[in-house]
Amino acid sequence: MALVLAAVRGCRCLRALRRQQWNQLQRFVKWASTTGCHNIEKILIANRGEIACRVMRTAKKMGVKSVAVYSEADRNSMHVAMADEAFCIGPAPSQQSYLAMEKIIQVARVSAAQAIHPGYGFLSENTEFAELCKQEGIIFIGPPSSAIRDMGIKSTSKAIMSAAGVPVVEGYHGEDQSDECLKDHAKRIGYPVMIKAVRGGGGKGMRIAHSEKEFLDQLESARREAKKSFNDDAMLIEKFVDNPRHVEVQVFGDQHGNAVHLFERDCSVQRRHQKIIEEAPGPGINSEVRKRLGEAAVKAAKAVNYVGAGTVEFIMDSRHNFYFMEMNTRLQVEHPVTEMITGTDLVEWQLRVAAGEKLPLMQEEILLRGHAFEARIYAEDPNNNFMPGAGPLLHLSTPPPDSFTRIETGVRQGDEVSVHYDPMIAKLVVWAEDRQAALRKLRYSLHRYNIVGLSTNIDFLLSLSGHPQFEAGNVHTNFIPQHHNELFPTKKATPPEVMCQAALGLILKEKMQTDAFRDQSDDKFSPFASSTGRRINICYTRKLSLLDGENVVDIAVSYNQGGSYTMQIQDKTFLISGEIVNEDDTVYLRSSVNGTVCKSRLVILDNTIYLFFPEGSAQVGLPVPKYLSAVSSVGMQSGAVAPMTGTVEKVFVKAGDKVQIGDPLMVMIAMKMEHTIRAPKAGVIKKVNFQEGAQANRHAPLVEFVDEEAESK
Repeated sequence: MALVLAAVRGCRCLRALRRQQWNQLQRFVKWASTTGCHNIEKILIANRGEIACRVMRTAKKMGVKSVAVYSEADRNSMHVAMADEAFCIGPAPSQQSYLAMEKIIQVARVSAAQAIHPGYGFLSENTEFAELCKQEGIIFIGPPSSAIRDMGIKSTSKAIMSAAGVPVVEGYHGEDQSDECLKDHAKRIGYPVMIKAVRGGGGKGMRIAHSEKEFLDQLESARREAKKSFNDDAMLIEKFVDNPRHVEVQVFGDQHGNAVHLFERDCSVQRRHQKIIEEAPGPGINSEVRKRLGEAAVKAAKAVNYVGAGTVEFIMDSRHNFYFMEMNTRLQVEHPVTEMITGTDLVEWQLRVAAGEKLPLMQEEILLRGHAFEARIYAEDPNNNFMPGAGPLLHLSTPPPDSFTRIETGVRQGDEVSVHYDPMIAKLVVWAEDRQAALRKLRYSLHRYNIVGLSTNIDFLLSLSGHPQFEAGNVHTNFIPQHHNELFPTKKATPPEVMCQAALGLILKEKMQTDAFRDQSDDKFSPFASSTGRRINICYTRKLSLLDGENVVDIAVSYNQGGSYTMQIQDKTFLISGEIVNEDDTVYLRSSVNGTVCKSRLVILDNTIYLFFPEGSAQVGLPVPKYLSAVSSVGMQSGAVAPMTGTVEKVFVKAGDKVQIGDPLMVMIAMKMEHTIRAPKAGVIKKVNFQEGAQANRHAPLVEFVDEEAESK
């Protein structure tokens, strides 16, 4: 809580706060410092990654011990290292570890934890788990199981909200789950319709059917994903609102009948129905609409006697009419933006409310200050339909955290982003006095978030946050498809000045290595300990070839007296000088190109030179000899390959089947997502290499087939 006071004292808008508001904040600080969480001395966090680390930070601040659980794949994870105690609960698949209720309860018994914090995902909205905790005399840090049940079943929640006077979207939420019934209701409602898992959340088990022709395929896909994620494939059908905004309200209730809201967040910009940039408060939402949103959310919470942190989600049309969509009965991924604009710690609120205490602030005491953004940094390839990825974080450097910049993460440099779980690496959260200032800070911080080892969405986040319509606050759930061409521009050739800086970085790195060799060698004048290029009576020019994507760029490098270089790319000549420096365990390249001075982060790994500039980044490759780069391409041209490591969920074809281009071959589950593998061309199936339930590595040949023409000869 001292951080809250420091943040408020440090911001320039402090003088604008009324004395009454400052006194209210001080009352909260006094409450937080004097009121103990008497019933809870040790908690078990039934989750992993950044949310487990997030909960542990608050627990440590409150003097509450933390117990971690982990799968075999997470043995060396950050949340395990942070915990006071840690217990392995099974193999990597979440069904055998993080979703294994009895195992987690057993750890709570053994560790003598009085309470369990479920985080989000996994068991956080599982009615049976909340009931099991109650039966075992363990405090479930969340709402009562009745609220989870009522709000978790979307058909039930819609009925409750409608009865409570909260506006809802037209749809079908009945018990008849036959294909024909659902299809008839979709036709009655009118296409496009949204197919949603009754127990869904986080975009899982959700599909859009734009026409009757594609309805059954989308229904089957949604059912499979829902069964995998929630062990329940019941569906509901709703009218799909074109270009809506996704606006949600943070609510909080206690065991004494009090309920408040902490204003709204806008989470409209999404891909695959999952959020990637969230902000609070919502742009363009006036005080009257904000008031009605908050009142509707509190009505929703009180209708189910809600206790703890929850989020009431609405869809909002272009005229700011809003309709209840669902209630998430847990802490949300994007809760930090609410904390930033209200000066609260919602995890602390959770622990205190779970211990039986009253809410620390009443509605009129909760203040809204400034603006906050959260950008989710994922291991994924935006240029390949946001395909999630996995692999090691070979290099990881972040902006320094402070009172107005938070890095919410569960990984460190050298850790592995596992194929078994969500591909989110971190959440970057920033606060400033107004939206434009916060947006500038977000972009500045994103430029300083540098990762090497796997594909990330950082460059895409920069492109998205810099789009004029995003800057203007004109956001909606169809934002990315609508502005696809601007957000995914055709890749341009790397400027020759940048190629020269990459060459300089390589040459200076070589010099550092030869200098180190010379210092360790008995022969200080060995020609192997020199990289100056000096020749007697000869002006030495080195031919250096680098890769800009697939294009080879030849650079002629002349070594000048005094340590500078002259580089020529085609008909352009550049005078280059610079040095490699190490600041705060980060390697920088300081360079001068034709008099223009630049400083960039430099990483050279796996035959690639990475440069991170204040205004962008570049990757420059080093050509690999053919004898080293030769790899087997079996299956790459003669069939379909796995886009990433995952589990084969369903196989649609067998040897001898004829397929057309685009026909589904199999379904893979990876990174909590379903991927349909389709035929790259027409042909006859020759061999299916993987059966249902098998694990396939990235680029593994899944299905081999021959062209129809070859088969007929």
